[in-house]
Amino acid sequence: MDFTDRVLFLTSQIPPGRVTTYKEIARSLGNVGLSRAVGNSLKKNPNPVRIPCHRVIRSNGDVGGFSRGVAEKIRLLKKEGILIEDNKVKDFEGIIFKAEEMKNP
Repeated sequence: MDFTDRVLFLTSQIPPGRVTTYKEIARSLGNVGLSRAVGNSLKKNPNPVRIPCHRVIRSNGDVGGFSRGVAEKIRLLKKEGILIEDNKVKDFEGIIFKAEEMKNP
């Protein structure tokens, strides 16, 4: 399993109504310095319905980018009950899916 496959596998575990960060995924992979590489791997997501990359946000709570546009990412997050204000997830510390909860392949 290559790096991108591992990132997509971890991302597929994020439950509806929760978010994680690029850094948390990188931490689960054993190196927080790989946060940007995580983002680059998510750009290659072949199936955003099965692999919910819209649930991955920046460490400061900002929703970040999305291949289908930020407005669509916000729409999807709100549909799952996540509160967004000024392009930031409100109380994201309370709904974050931590590296410790992720099961590595």
